[in-house]
Amino acid sequence: MGLFDNAVPGGNITKPLMIALGALLVGKMLSGRSEEQPAEPQAPVPTPAGAGTSADGGLLGGLGGLLDKLKDAGHGGVADSWVGTGQNQPINANDLGAAIGPQVIREIAQRTGLNEQELLQQLSAALPGIVDKLTPNGQIPQNHQVASAFNR
Repeated sequence: MGLFDNAVPGGNITKPLMIALGALLVGKMLSGRSEEQPAEPQAPVPTPAGAGTSADGGLLGGLGGLLDKLKDAGHGGVADSWVGTGQNQPINANDLGAAIGPQVIREIAQRTGLNEQELLQQLSAALPGIVDKLTPNGQIPQNHQVASAFNR
């Protein structure tokens, strides 16, 4: 995947994990289809109150929305470590799930085919490195910049 090759432990980003990251950060399933090809019809994604999805912003409003959710849940120091230039702090899978919210986790699990606990384990391992790669200068990129990173 280029940019993300060494972002996760073991360096292996599985297709279900890319789908999950895409759903969270970019707002598409990243199924490998080109933009011109019509995707299979999908039920609308339920939006939790206050989630604030945007055009290319994923289920939580993009990377900034994800970081805001983590901060609101009391994990601001962890989230800031991923964006900053120092060591990335880990996050517990259950803490990540509570911050993101059960409805969003359920939706992503359905898209990926993973069970919710497996999804949270993979996301909690991958997100610190992915966010770190997306914020090399300690700046949160715009949603379209995150989307272009996933399209490389």
